[in-house]
Amino acid sequence: MRRFPPLDLAQVRTYPLGKRPSKVATGALGVPHRANGSVRDLLAALPDVLAARDLRAIAAAIASRQRAGKTIVLGMGAHPIKVGLSPLIIDLMEREVLHAVAMNGAAIIHDFELAYQGETSEDVAAHLPDGRFGMAQETGEFLNRAIVQGAQAGLGLGQSVGREIARAALPHQRLSILAAADRLAIPATVHVAIGTDIIHMHPSADGAAIGSTSLADFRALAAVAAGMDGGVFINLGSAVVIPETFLKALNLARNVGATVADLVTVDMDFLRHYRPHVNVVQRPTLGSGRGYELTGHHEIMFPLLCAAITEEMERPTRA
Repeated sequence: MRRFPPLDLAQVRTYPLGKRPSKVATGALGVPHRANGSVRDLLAALPDVLAARDLRAIAAAIASRQRAGKTIVLGMGAHPIKVGLSPLIIDLMEREVLHAVAMNGAAIIHDFELAYQGETSEDVAAHLPDGRFGMAQETGEFLNRAIVQGAQAGLGLGQSVGREIARAALPHQRLSILAAADRLAIPATVHVAIGTDIIHMHPSADGAAIGSTSLADFRALAAVAAGMDGGVFINLGSAVVIPETFLKALNLARNVGATVADLVTVDMDFLRHYRPHVNVVQRPTLGSGRGYELTGHHEIMFPLLCAAITEEMERPTRA
């Protein structure tokens, strides 16, 4: 039988605590928020550690790069619209903090429905058993018609939908990210996986039109990426489509000779996923730049980031 004699604890070595480097000191601790305090007070009161430190760093980077004329792009899934963030995104577009928006195909569903009736997001579980899920007539007809008309005019999918929402003067079009992009002449691209969006179930869906307009948008995103040297890319709530599309657009831009380095990239989602980590945070910043992950609920984290950006942009610059 193998035997293991007890350790001789008389030989244990220690050292003075004061000689050990520590990662948290009193200056990094949080400060309790007081009633009637400002947003700036709240941000300053956050602990200077981990995600709170990253939040400040991201806001500072976005503000400084916006002042320097660098390109800032928001990539997004549909969930940010469903949790009420459209007005914040449109505000950043109007203030020229965002210079382009890229979204997945599902995002146009909620963007249209908000503009059309001020409501969106159906109960999938309630409608799936009898096949009613995704079959709202106006959603399928409007969006598929806009895509076909856009394809005939040689437009990208995002511009096709945004222009049609504006042309139709929908009652709540002020809530449409795509209509705002059309009004502001900001690139808004839509990247579709065929069969993933409810409008693909409708008879009016035209695969050729969806494919041609989405491919046009991919090439438009690559053109945006070519101008992103020293810029910022934020991925808000897309686990697969936008991270994959952004990586290919960035590679295409570099392939044709564009210098795109020193990027700041940010992944924001309520879970950390493999593809955003490697395709947004890690790979695009290899050799230069910095990638961040801000993990938490969109409806909390993104407004907090927007507030931090606003405060940073109002902060006087040093001479």
